[in-house]
Amino acid sequence: GTPRGSEAKPEGQSSKLIRYRGFRPPVHFIYQAPGGDHHQPGARGGRSMASEKDAALAPVPNDNPTIFDKIIKKEIPSTVVYEDEKVLAFRDINPQAPTHIVIIPKVKDGLTGLSKAEERHVEILGCLLYAAKVIAKQEGLEDGYRIVINDGPSGCQSVYHIHVHLLGGRQMNWPPG
Repeated sequence: GTPRGSEAKPEGQSSKLIRYRGFRPPVHFIYQAPGGDHHQPGARGGRSMASEKDAALAPVPNDNPTIFDKIIKKEIPSTVVYEDEKVLAFRDINPQAPTHIVIIPKVKDGLTGLSKAEERHVEILGCLLYAAKVIAKQEGLEDGYRIVINDGPSGCQSVYHIHVHLLGGRQMNWPPG
């Protein structure tokens, strides 16, 4: 298929993520203020490193549906920048660089994280990285970019559906962690 993008929601329209049984969105997708009000991240100045760590330590790694499954089904809006038969890519709602894209496989197939990869996942892992290269070019990242896969609680993984972060548009630092 042909990659396609989609338009962002008009300014002023926001989406509220609602908790359902067995589903806890990570902190970088939703913020619940004292008193129960829900805000998109960034509404109170973004997230801290401590909240990132807390988000990674909160979920229990399993194969249950994640927020990414709802994004794939278009039940939760996202700004899609690339889509083909196997891969979906969208802008992170709390970017850590001028360009911050999340790239996911449309079918999880037990691939909750890189440490869970099996030989049957080799093709989709290649598709994710190739999509990152295509998207980087599409986004004008000629000077370079960073690819990140967080794996497990110590790797700060907060959504257990393998995903690649494409970061660019600024000079990256080393070491990254």
